[in-house]
Amino acid sequence: MARQTINVGSSPNDGTGDTLRDAMVSINSNFTELYSDDTGDVDSVSGGTGITVNQTTGAVTITNSLPDQTVSLTGSTGITTSGTYPNFTITNDSPNATHTGDVTGATVLTISDDVIDYNHLGAEFTTTDAITTELDFSSHQVFTKTMSADTTFTFANANIGMVKDFVLTGDHTPTFPAGTKTVSGTYDGTVSNLIQIVAIASGDYWMSISQAQ
Repeated sequence: MARQTINVGSSPNDGTGDTLRDAMVSINSNFTELYSDDTGDVDSVSGGTGITVNQTTGAVTITNSLPDQTVSLTGSTGITTSGTYPNFTITNDSPNATHTGDVTGATVLTISDDVIDYNHLGAEFTTTDAITTELDFSSHQVFTKTMSADTTFTFANANIGMVKDFVLTGDHTPTFPAGTKTVSGTYDGTVSNLIQIVAIASGDYWMSISQAQ
């Protein structure tokens, strides 16, 4: 409700103001509204840690008696902290820390020259596998097989540029996937054969065969 204003006229007893009854009605309406809103009045003000309030009416003063709270920062491996509140410095003492797992994200990871050695290569470049018929280029570097009958071999996960070694023995006929070209040598089933296979393109393999002397 808007505040009810009592019309007092232009001059005393000029007959232009509110009647006494209308004036009292306005006064009652104003008081009713004020008392009805009393439940929303502030009864008390309480401060938290370091905060004090001098009074709850009139000119209220709120004081922070502890503006500089104690803050403790704890570093971790390669991370140190210094300074005091509110100015702190966090320092990475090992910016070139060891990275474990896949590298993801928008920031490029730079690997220095001559830091990748044999011990850090994956199994697909460092291990040997005795196979049945499939050479999985993504699993091992050297494959071995002693044929007991004519055998058809398959290639899997061969990406362009991969070079794999296949030590094949057995006086039987090996068959390789379509698209495999022998660029040098022939298979001799009476001795061990070292077959090197290069993935030139998708479905295109070049193969060279040599025998132990």
